[in-house]
Amino acid sequence: MSEHDIFKVHPRMPKRVRLGDITVRDGFQHEEEWIPTEAKIYYLQELAFAGIKRIEATNLGNPRIMPQFKDAEEVLKALHDDIFKKRLAKRGIRHEEIEWTCVTIREPAVDKAIQLKEMGYGPDRVLMMVSTDEEHHFANSGTTLPDYWKEAERCIKKCKDAGIKMCGTVSTIWGSPISGPTRFEDALEFAKRWLSIGADDIEHADHDGSAPPNQVYRYFSMILDELPNTDLHIAHFHVTRGWGLANVLAALQAGIDIFEGTLGGIGGQPANFLGKVPVQGTGSYYYKDPNVVGLVSFEDMCVMLDEMGIDIEGINIDRILELGRMMEKTIGRRLRSESILNGRIPKEAREDFKRPALPKMKEKFGEKPGQITPDGWPEKAVVPPEVMKPT
Repeated sequence: MSEHDIFKVHPRMPKRVRLGDITVRDGFQHEEEWIPTEAKIYYLQELAFAGIKRIEATNLGNPRIMPQFKDAEEVLKALHDDIFKKRLAKRGIRHEEIEWTCVTIREPAVDKAIQLKEMGYGPDRVLMMVSTDEEHHFANSGTTLPDYWKEAERCIKKCKDAGIKMCGTVSTIWGSPISGPTRFEDALEFAKRWLSIGADDIEHADHDGSAPPNQVYRYFSMILDELPNTDLHIAHFHVTRGWGLANVLAALQAGIDIFEGTLGGIGGQPANFLGKVPVQGTGSYYYKDPNVVGLVSFEDMCVMLDEMGIDIEGINIDRILELGRMMEKTIGRRLRSESILNGRIPKEAREDFKRPALPKMKEKFGEKPGQITPDGWPEKAVVPPEVMKPT
């Protein structure tokens, strides 16, 4: 099978994808130590310079619950100032090409986004979230599903009037850490519900690493059978059980072409501590060791897609790897990206690793340079027919 035959085997599989980075929002929300505002601004700007057009900047929710984002307004100001716009222009990037998203779980946060937009530095897009498991939804939002749907409908109308896009997240698609098994049919109906009340796109989220690859393929095939416009769908995977990139591949094969991840694969449930001080977050951690959770590594996803021959829209992979190495310094621990350790797959011979004794040994044995089978062997191997038969 040639490298391009995978697109024939999976005819829905895209040859070009769109990648969003959510490091500074979803990644940092899980960190128990304060990430300096300057670091947040630095990474957001450098991700834009590296060619990423879809970036989550911050969370506009109540900073009492998630104080990691008490600097949200300062961060957004930096993303809209003239200095940053000029630095983008020098790299041939227009500021309006980048879509800045803020999480706004409840209506007061949506109102804040609209206020900031009117002041000239608000987000282009906001995100609200439902879970198909109402227990999980209540833990995240503090209200019931019927009440939240009414709130979301009001918020979408407000956002449209303000020129802000709304993304509707559907969570607990593959199971809930609180209530256990869930149904795909409910998640499909929730996706349709978001679109019916005016959402611009849907984030389909495995928020706790519950999705095995075969069920990812099944779910997204079901979604695209019913809602075939791929512009509507974003795949969001956690790697609690190590299935992140396998799930990216499964979603690709189903036809999904928008994905998101974080540098170093950081992120997860909002932290219960910040600087040794207990904070509310979304309640107790669902797992024994909060350090093992996280999202798909953005670096590894970029490298994998590039090696598969899939266009990632001009993202500078080498710079992304540099940022991943820097992120380990910012966070203060080894993160889960393998590509920042091992780099990209070599495309040229590595002379430093060649053994000088090999040519001498081939000469001693009377072999020609490049000869790989003994003299007299057939050019092509012949496998006995009986071996080919299954037992």
